[in-house]
Amino acid sequence: MSQSDSPACLGTMPRRAFLRASLTGFSALGVSDLMRLQAAASTGGASGGPSMIVVWLWGGPSHMETFDMKPDAPEAYRGLFKPIPTSVPGIEICEKLPRLAEIADKLAIVRSITHDSPGHANSTHTVLTGYTGDLVEQAPFTPKQPYVFHAANKFLPDRADSLPKWVALPNLPYEGGGALGRTYGPFKVAADPNKPDFKVPELVLDEARRARLGGRSRLLAGFDGARRALEETAATRSFDVFQRRALDVLTSPSARDAFDLAREPDVLRDRYGRNVVGQRCLLARRLVESGVRLVTIDFPCVPGQKAFSWDDHASVWNIFEQMEIRLPVLDQAVSALIEDVHARGLDKETLIVVMGEMGRTPKLSNHQGQPGREHWGKAMSVLMSGGGMPMGQVIGATTARGEEPKERRFTPNDLLATWYRYLGIDHTQYYPDVAGRPIALLPHGDPISELI
Repeated sequence: MSQSDSPACLGTMPRRAFLRASLTGFSALGVSDLMRLQAAASTGGASGGPSMIVVWLWGGPSHMETFDMKPDAPEAYRGLFKPIPTSVPGIEICEKLPRLAEIADKLAIVRSITHDSPGHANSTHTVLTGYTGDLVEQAPFTPKQPYVFHAANKFLPDRADSLPKWVALPNLPYEGGGALGRTYGPFKVAADPNKPDFKVPELVLDEARRARLGGRSRLLAGFDGARRALEETAATRSFDVFQRRALDVLTSPSARDAFDLAREPDVLRDRYGRNVVGQRCLLARRLVESGVRLVTIDFPCVPGQKAFSWDDHASVWNIFEQMEIRLPVLDQAVSALIEDVHARGLDKETLIVVMGEMGRTPKLSNHQGQPGREHWGKAMSVLMSGGGMPMGQVIGATTARGEEPKERRFTPNDLLATWYRYLGIDHTQYYPDVAGRPIALLPHGDPISELI
């Protein structure tokens, strides 16, 4: 499919719609839904074991403006930004990412991931499940297979009894459990941790919400009595577990401590950036340090930016104007996160990932004099740090104009296989779906050998 043949984008989300979609988690407190991720019995201890922090750049960040610069390509391709050298000889990244350039010895950049899904929902499905997404994007974009995070939530043991295994800040677009159902979804935190009134769950409950939780507790007690006269079913067992674990998290001192950013020194909070992205990254570090296994961060709108995405079509805004605003925030927050994780000795068991669902067209588009780039899954870059993996390297390469891989061609499945291996999960296994049918966790894919 040529760039000009690509379908119209349905993915750019208006501010109001995004806010409506994000008003879940602490601000809405759908407790049993939030805590369904704790249905599996814990088999692990309170510490140890791998964790992941994923900074999700929804909309598809341009590889040509971030980690795969093409300064020698024709003007219609290369864009306005220049590459700069990094601390690792031979590796260059965008000039708008100077702090990441300084710590390139702590980075691994994969430049040669490719897929054929054209839209946001189906690309997200392809990249995060290993199963090709439907080509036609239709609301409500419910995934047919679980994201890697749902699967990890199922198979990984707990690290902390009173904290969820997966916390989403606030939520991933199109998230759903697919064949696993809703059991292993995330604990969603919609509130902005940069706000002075950001509180942990126990402290944000107003009197009405406290009364509702009290009512739920009394309801559970009633169910306990009723069970003595009724045969216990899987549904009632699940209801009991979900509700009790929700109440545990909402009232636990461990959760209060983990979510309390006021415990961090001002100088460190400033280093991350006093904005929603920076403070979510800092909160992510606190959470994995406290025992959370997975934290996903959706990169939202930052001050001055026109939309909550990296969906840089020429028809919606000027890609270079928006990147000028967006990239410094990413640079500051992610570099601070990486340095903080290393300084605390967490890098061996904490893998940091920065990516979106696709790249952008190597050839610039133009809409009434406004430059942009369209959807492009044929070439995308992924940045990783930590996880005990070999760092200070670039893996793979794209063609001279950034159109597709020319060295070490990988599919999203190879990336997922790498993550599963790091997490200690057998990516070749089958699991039963909600109807009891065997489903392959990953239909194909091999770990990236340079990261093993």
